Amino acid sequence: MSETGTPLLVSVVIVNYNCKAWVPRCMESLQKQTVFEKTEVIFVDNISRDGSDLLAQELMKGWTNGIFVQTGANLGFGGGANRGAEKASGRFLFFLNPDVWLERDCLEQLVEAAEKNNHGVTGTLVLNYGDNSIQSRGVSGFDIFGLSVDQRANDSSNRLFSASAFYFIHTELFRKIGGWDEKFFMYGEEMDIAWRVWIAGETISSAPAARMHHRGAAVENPKGGDRVVELRSSDTKRFCAYRNHLLTLMKVPRHILFLLLITAVSLVLLEGLVGAILLRRWSFFSKTSWAALAACWQLREHIAAERKRIRAFRKCGDLWMLRFLSWRLNRWYEVRQILKLGMPRVEQR
Repeated sequence: MSETGTPLLVSVVIVNYNCKAWVPRCMESLQKQTVFEKTEVIFVDNISRDGSDLLAQELMKGWTNGIFVQTGANLGFGGGANRGAEKASGRFLFFLNPDVWLERDCLEQLVEAAEKNNHGVTGTLVLNYGDNSIQSRGVSGFDIFGLSVDQRANDSSNRLFSASAFYFIHTELFRKIGGWDEKFFMYGEEMDIAWRVWIAGETISSAPAARMHHRGAAVENPKGGDRVVELRSSDTKRFCAYRNHLLTLMKVPRHILFLLLITAVSLVLLEGLVGAILLRRWSFFSKTSWAALAACWQLREHIAAERKRIRAFRKCGDLWMLRFLSWRLNRWYEVRQILKLGMPRVEQR
């Protein structure tokens, strides 16, 4: 309940790790929301070292609807988000990173769309941090490798396969499908949870009037301030991206969509080999592609347990999910980014 006695609409869960420069504007934009009095803000810190945890506590001082959670360890996005969700009492959960700011009626528009459509998940229109150029409209489906395919500008449908990254989801649904998979740690969590939402018989749609601004890769790629001016990656990032993509495809298909694993594994191996050749460093392949496959084998018991758990709430099978298969390829976006910003800088960490 809010301080006025009205039921809370939204629990905003912010997962932070060393994002001090981005915290003030994020928190200010939340405080200015038109439904702020019906909102609680749960700031979860993964034991940051830059003072962003102390800054968040200072900014929330005096907030009756502000909750600070210190995890005591770096649990990644999923672990931090789950700890925040445990404290939530709103009808809806909205998961964020600190490198965002919301336009004044963003939460109100999300609530209105969710209540009108009665859909399980509602996605925002994501704009770039410093202007109104569009960063993402959401994900319309998956390609032959099981990777996300962005919604096009000329797509008039508000139905999404997945929200872009920031999930506005009914609290009951989030708990029903088991929350975020903490084994992922970081990257690819949104596709995993999207599969589970649809499998549970729920729907994901967009609310274009709900506008938010996102920097993206704020910790991994800080150069350029509020604009991304170069591409950066690391062995760890590629490892997590490969492993988590394969984990999703091992957990959620029922039968025919297991075929996506063939193309997905082939792509993971090919990209690792090409990366090793371009970088002239064999360790790139062993630390990314090969390590991702090994990690999936080590997590086989977790995968089996997840499949059993998902089976209990499954309402939609693989044949039904085939409607989201797209012949457009995810990697075209990365090719366009390379053509625009140059080859990524890959760090050995």
